[in-house]
Amino acid sequence: MTVRPVLQIEPMRLADVAAVHDVERLSFATPWPVFAFEQELTGNRLARYLVARSGDRLVGFGGIWLMVDEAHITTFGVHPDWRRRGIGRDLLLALLELSLELGATRMTLEVRASNAPAQALYRSFGFRAAGRRLAYYADNAEDALVMTTPALGSVSMTAVLHAERARRAADGD
Repeated sequence: MTVRPVLQIEPMRLADVAAVHDVERLSFATPWPVFAFEQELTGNRLARYLVARSGDRLVGFGGIWLMVDEAHITTFGVHPDWRRRGIGRDLLLALLELSLELGATRMTLEVRASNAPAQALYRSFGFRAAGRRLAYYADNAEDALVMTTPALGSVSMTAVLHAERARRAADGD
């Protein structure tokens, strides 16, 4: 059994960009450049980004754009050495909670059609496939699934969030 790390999830700062880019580079075939993260933090009023730390090590990150009442996950990654330890679950829960605080009524994202582990995580949080973007990814022309949640204030999403908060509390976080 893998030991769950003690995590601290907090807003991303400019000082985090190099470590975030390292995770991004290890996680994605076409990573965002450093300046894109810097621009998101300093110039995009729609953007909010979180990081997950275990001790002093940055182990994951995720970001949303809040467009009117929809939170759209722009990027989301966990360092390959730290996967399968619940970090993605905790980050996704934090992004959903942040979205609610900001007034979002639902959340959307795109995910590679071949990325079954990510899709399973999103489905466990109530996301469902809502469409497909053909040849969305520039590196290999792979399709993206568009996934969305039910209304964040719905009974089903409230139950998901309650269960995830209880899981996190039981894990000692």
